[in-house]
Amino acid sequence: MILRGGRSFGIPGFSALMSVGGVGLTLWLLARGAFGDVGELGLVHAGAVVLLWASLWTVLVRRVRRERAGAPGRIMDEIELGASVLSLSHVLIAVMGPALHPILYLVMAFLVSFMHRRAGLALLGLALVFEVVTTLLPSDRSLTEFALHTIFLGLFAALYQLVLQGRMLAARRAESDAVKNRVKEAEERARTFRLVSSGSREDAGRTAEEQEKWLLASVAEVEGALSAAMEIAEVALQTHTCGVFLLTSDDAHLRLHDCRTQSDAIQRQSVPAGEGLLGGVLKRNVPIRMHSAKGLKGINWYERGGPEVQSILAVPIVEPGGLVRGVLVADRLTPEGFSDNDERLLSMVGQSVLRAIEVERVMTYIRKSRDEKGRFFRAIQELNSAGNPEQVFRAVIDSTLQMAGLDFCAVTIASEEEGKRFHRVVRTSEEAKALEGRVFDDNAGLVSTVVRYGTPLPGRELRNMERQVIFDEKTQLRGLSALKIFPLQAGDRIMGTLVAGSREKPSLDEDTLRMIEVIAIQAAQAILRAQLFAQMETMATTDGLTGLVNHRTFQLRADELIAQARRYGRKCSIILTDIDHFKSVNDTYGHPTGDAVLRGVARLLRQQARDTDVVARYGGEEFCLVMPETDTEGARVIAERIREAVGAETFQTDMGPLKVTLSLGIATCADDSTEKQVLIDLADQCLYFAKRNGRNQTVTVAQMQAGNRAAKLRAVS
Repeated sequence: MILRGGRSFGIPGFSALMSVGGVGLTLWLLARGAFGDVGELGLVHAGAVVLLWASLWTVLVRRVRRERAGAPGRIMDEIELGASVLSLSHVLIAVMGPALHPILYLVMAFLVSFMHRRAGLALLGLALVFEVVTTLLPSDRSLTEFALHTIFLGLFAALYQLVLQGRMLAARRAESDAVKNRVKEAEERARTFRLVSSGSREDAGRTAEEQEKWLLASVAEVEGALSAAMEIAEVALQTHTCGVFLLTSDDAHLRLHDCRTQSDAIQRQSVPAGEGLLGGVLKRNVPIRMHSAKGLKGINWYERGGPEVQSILAVPIVEPGGLVRGVLVADRLTPEGFSDNDERLLSMVGQSVLRAIEVERVMTYIRKSRDEKGRFFRAIQELNSAGNPEQVFRAVIDSTLQMAGLDFCAVTIASEEEGKRFHRVVRTSEEAKALEGRVFDDNAGLVSTVVRYGTPLPGRELRNMERQVIFDEKTQLRGLSALKIFPLQAGDRIMGTLVAGSREKPSLDEDTLRMIEVIAIQAAQAILRAQLFAQMETMATTDGLTGLVNHRTFQLRADELIAQARRYGRKCSIILTDIDHFKSVNDTYGHPTGDAVLRGVARLLRQQARDTDVVARYGGEEFCLVMPETDTEGARVIAERIREAVGAETFQTDMGPLKVTLSLGIATCADDSTEKQVLIDLADQCLYFAKRNGRNQTVTVAQMQAGNRAAKLRAVS
């Protein structure tokens, strides 16, 4: 037994002996004219056949085991397998008659087509040996018959090899054509994005492979940004269709490049640039908002028979010079119109698309002038793949330091609270870690000025770097000989700054400045995307009025926590609470006061609950808490603390001070039930038991059941 990599693949030596014995015995018997008369077959004939079959099956089993183990095949296995098949074929022909001889040609063609070339040649030689034994040795056969058999064997083997090679060549050609078509399509998209000019020979000095790689990478980056922009627009605007149409390279048509739609009738072909609503947006170069319950006309981004659109929003994609490059369109099948905020959001998405295209144009320039494009691509890719602001900040610092060969780098973020702007240093290079987290007010320093005016500073080299205020007067950077601060600008919004400095270089060259500028542009877009996604996630999981977890998220978290409690045999309590007489608050003081009360109660719930508790707005004036690792008594203590805090709170209104109270119901897993909905229903019953019996109290399931029993006894008596 032979082992390979700890696995057994059979006994190749023994099977080889069986194969050689079976083939040799078969040749000897065929040379003597055996197998011709069935009545004369004996033990020797049977032994030859048994040896051949045993060798055949042994090799097959060993090949199967090798394939399952991932081990490479052996040429000797193929020769043994083919020799056994050829020998058995000759035995079959000898028994059944010469009419079956053409079977050998098919067997030979099959063997040479699917085996290694050396194994095929060895088997072809063995087939010729069989022909010598079966056609030349018998006295009744002729040399002509031997020659014909030999020619047909070689012809079938060669033809099948030619057919196989032809199919492989056709497959390679098809693959090559597919690659060419993909590159051709990418070139057309690149022209649409204005990354390259029509008929441009700018990359003539580079190999075709380098050009293809660059082109595909550039188009992929832009389309990745397009896809991310469409995701944001779809989620934020709740659209039926949201798509981006860009002008083709001849400016004659608009072509759909990316969309998110619920319709199968979206127009996939090019649309004439001067027709329909899309053409109107191009001509007027202004956003269009329309809505009508009767449906809208002139919509040319659907094929005939498309859905009846009742609300649309379309904004042009305009370059800084005023040149329109495309249209972003969003529609709904309801008459609810789009708002000013929706228009601003879609315009920002359009600017994001344009920024992505501009970034790729700048990258084209950098590729021509520097040999370090590989690191530049990786830096941009890392920024695009960053999932949150912290990852973006880290990627910005690492990329800037590596690509530009700088000694100092910092990222600041600007924000406003109560109308006052302040700046925070969120990330720095290693030697300036002491600056991280520092917050300073808006001032006359370079960072504040860059945010204020949105332009890189300083405009020229600073002679006295030590005395220059960069962050604020308390923060001094010493030892720098060159400095440049870039705005992190996403559309019209300045997110912050990227501060880059060097001790060794007396000044930063144009290539370095251009690379840092690209990083700053990409970083701003990445930060904005991360913030937008965070906002979308917050909107999807929280209640807009109170800031608590919304009903849908509460249900999901309750499922998780109760499932964990059930699995591990732990406690988990649910508190359902309701503001007493809340309708009269709205009726007497007005809905704005009612909203203020809801926000105040939500704030107190968050304050009194623990960090591990899930606090949610259940609906209307109802709130709910899911409390893991909490039994009934522990939940009752917290419920009472909440009730007392709300009762002690005073809400100031135009009609005087206002106080409210809470009624609360408690159910616990697994004391009362192990099913979520049953627990919610029990807590709800406890809540209404509290309301029916005086309000402003906490009721558990045990208290409710005892109260119900007492009520029944009183009714009977």
